[in-house]
Amino acid sequence: MSGASTAKVRRIVLTGAVAAITATGTWYGAGLKTQQERKQVSGIAFVELSEHILITLKDNKATLEAAATDQLAQMEALRAQLVNRRDELQAKIDQLTTKTVPTNLPPRGR
Repeated sequence: MSGASTAKVRRIVLTGAVAAITATGTWYGAGLKTQQERKQVSGIAFVELSEHILITLKDNKATLEAAATDQLAQMEALRAQLVNRRDELQAKIDQLTTKTVPTNLPPRGR
């Protein structure tokens, strides 16, 4: 009886040890993969951010280097577009207000 009982205990201990080693390895491997993905994502994000900054700096430099007359012409064109848009919106507002105010109202006070 003692030999069978010892073999049973040994089998249970070995099974538990193998399961613990497998679980630990899986957990450790997942952690390594997560770290690797973080490094890769942060590297990509850094490259994209640096490219965006360079493009922005080039645009700003080009804008600063543009002659004052060019900037003035651009601003005047933008102003004209905004004024046209304002006029269109005001016309729509006027049209809506005339539609919503009824002209044939019955007299009040009865």
